[in-house]
Amino acid sequence: MGMTKDDVMHAVKEAGVKFIRLQFTDLVGQLKNVAITVEQLPKALDGELMFDGSSIEGFVRIEESDMFLRPDLDTFALFPWRPQEGGVARLMCDVYNPDGTPFEGCPRCQLQKMIALAAREGYTLYCGPEAEFFLFHTDSDGAPTLHTHDQGGYFDLAPTDLGENARRDICLGLEEMGLEIEASHHEVAPGQHEIDFKYSDALHCADSLATFKFVVRAIAQRHGLHATFMPKPIANINGSGMHTHLSLFKDGENAFYDPEGPDQLSQVCLSFIAGLLEHAKGYTVVTNPLVNSYKRLVPGYEAPAYIAWSHRNRSPLVRIPARRGIGTRVELRSPDPSCNPYLAFAVALRAGLDGVMRKLTPPPPVDGNIYNMTDEELKERGIDQLPSNLYNAVMELDKDPVIQEALGPHIYTRFREARLKEWDEYKIQVHDWEVKRYLARF
Repeated sequence: MGMTKDDVMHAVKEAGVKFIRLQFTDLVGQLKNVAITVEQLPKALDGELMFDGSSIEGFVRIEESDMFLRPDLDTFALFPWRPQEGGVARLMCDVYNPDGTPFEGCPRCQLQKMIALAAREGYTLYCGPEAEFFLFHTDSDGAPTLHTHDQGGYFDLAPTDLGENARRDICLGLEEMGLEIEASHHEVAPGQHEIDFKYSDALHCADSLATFKFVVRAIAQRHGLHATFMPKPIANINGSGMHTHLSLFKDGENAFYDPEGPDQLSQVCLSFIAGLLEHAKGYTVVTNPLVNSYKRLVPGYEAPAYIAWSHRNRSPLVRIPARRGIGTRVELRSPDPSCNPYLAFAVALRAGLDGVMRKLTPPPPVDGNIYNMTDEELKERGIDQLPSNLYNAVMELDKDPVIQEALGPHIYTRFREARLKEWDEYKIQVHDWEVKRYLARF
């Protein structure tokens, strides 16, 4: 049984909370909040708190701007850096229209629609993202630099990993907010880190991911560091991914596991994989929404560039981890941590569910290193590539009505407009690489 209004009011009183942040995301995944005092909390818990939606990216026009926030009481949490007196808490919210209907531009509401679609088929989606990030020094004015704080590598420890103290405090802070941390470690590149929290149902996993990014930035700042989830901040080293583990449960059992199936994978699992592969081009702009995202999705840096699946190696788009039984799952390796988690989970669920509902069969797994294959070998095996840039990814979304349905008409239209606007801004820039390469030669 979840929390009630009385439970929240009691928790606020017990902890001496003075301010509550009502949080939600815009279309591009930026966490927004409306801060209220504890005196306004009863009104907020009744869903009566209004805000101006016209100021939020991709929401509504100014002439139709009144929106309401409805808190999910189960997301109540205290901020770990709260003061001794006048503490701060947060509640994740759904955005509603004045007539009491869910706002069609609310990413959290849209994910719930896809969850309801899966429920009608008898399934519940569980997610386990692995979000990577960099910790960089700041300059004397507090602005972020690209100077890493260490020269550590994969799984290195102190004294090489000088970010260990910050990462430890981040883990402790996340646990105080109710996230169960399974692992944390230094990643491949200098200054790069990963913290994994326990898998959960898709909605509350997306909530946890939004919280995770907020807490990482806030605690890093207290250590004099800047945390960034930018996919590829430095050329020629590994970028930051958000490998996402997905599994469907039915009647309390993992629907991906079949002890009698090929490699103990069920037909549901194979069809889910087929759906992920068939719609990969269509959902890439959602899971990889920035111009910079496509600097990561290139061969040679442990990020997938090819649409294939495998039981073993990490070069394809989809990998099947070795664990079986309740832990049977698929790992979608393309998403990066700049994405909106609600929309990313919505499109991944809808893509996989389409494969399940149509009983699709995936192509044979590819267990060789795709990065070492020639163009002829790729063509011979029918291995296609993900979109190579943001513009191409938007064009692929335009061809995929299933992924458009996963977003809904409002989000599809506004999200598309925002991504094309970013691409147009990018096109007219002159970059340092161009100046260095061409200025003296031509």
